Amino acid sequence: MNRPGTVISFINAGHFIDHYSMLVFAAAVIVMGPALGISYGDLLPYATPGFVAFGAGALLTGWLGDRWSRRHMMAIFFLGIGAATISVALVQNPLQLGVALLAVGLFASIYHPVGTAMLISHADKLGRQVGINGLWGNLGVASSAVVTGVIAQYLHWRWAFILPGLVTIGVGIAFMSQVRHEVRTGHKQAGAAARGSKDMMWRVVVALVVTIVASSTTFNAITVALPKLFAERLEMLTTSPAIIGVIASAVYMFGALTQYTIGNMIDRHSLKSIFLPVAIAFPPLLYLAAHLNGLPFIVVSVGIIAVMFGLVTVNDAMVGKYTSDQWRARAFAVRYFLGFTAAGLSVGLVAWLHETGGFGVMLQVFATFCLLIVAGALIFPPEQRMPATQPAE
Repeated sequence: MNRPGTVISFINAGHFIDHYSMLVFAAAVIVMGPALGISYGDLLPYATPGFVAFGAGALLTGWLGDRWSRRHMMAIFFLGIGAATISVALVQNPLQLGVALLAVGLFASIYHPVGTAMLISHADKLGRQVGINGLWGNLGVASSAVVTGVIAQYLHWRWAFILPGLVTIGVGIAFMSQVRHEVRTGHKQAGAAARGSKDMMWRVVVALVVTIVASSTTFNAITVALPKLFAERLEMLTTSPAIIGVIASAVYMFGALTQYTIGNMIDRHSLKSIFLPVAIAFPPLLYLAAHLNGLPFIVVSVGIIAVMFGLVTVNDAMVGKYTSDQWRARAFAVRYFLGFTAAGLSVGLVAWLHETGGFGVMLQVFATFCLLIVAGALIFPPEQRMPATQPAE
């Protein structure tokens, strides 16, 4: 039988790898464009199929995780995304780039429905473990910008894909040697008892869907645009890709700590009491960032990242609380299908808004869009504080 601590450690590592791998291109595209003779606005949309696959693939991978094996699906995730990331380094033209990034997105789609369900099945405290897991994902986001920037500047942009791919394959081999196929019969149904009346459930579903679509679209737009956004807004401070990567990573690190804090708060307070103030803070922060440059922009960016990651923790806790283990991977599949599919469509929107009105207009557009998140938080019903989950038996 698998030890919960071992399983959770690999699941956390997988979250780091998943977000890191999906964002290498977003950081490397700054130097890939000149090398391939293609502008930023023309090259960035080639990431769209991968981001769409990131969400669309979750429906199938979540179903396979519940019906076949979560352990086997995670093994495929580690080996597959490692090989796909390496394949990006081998491309010679934009068409090959689009296919390679599509492969990255398809393998990346395995993690969230399968890995998150596997995590919750072995967690002793839902909020805390979701928060820690989210922090690992955020570290992947933060590390991607700085590591890719450094490797691209001092080695070559192709090595920025080769090195993490090799490391990921190594983690996958270790995972297969230490984690066995889990038989979930007898698991405590964490979250099943939290389901309430039909009136409460439809409010939960509406709030969750509205929030997922709006927050995921904005999250991906900001995440994809951030390296280029920093390059433009911090021109008076530096033009070095490596230093810009360090600044972007520091912003992610400060903001990411919020996810751990909110995870612990979820175990002690109602979701609505946390959800509502976080949602209300999002639109004004985005609107303010549209008009700032230099150090003030960096400060506001920390707040934006903190809110984005806080909302991710709240959304995952909502799904974990209101679903049973038997259906959890499929529930997370629907959650991430909605989120990542909407997020994938944001890539083209970012490129278009940047070409037509710049990032100032982009930030104002998404600030308005995020009013939907406030509406979702208002719809979400008051409930009792979240019960802690039980570890797998």
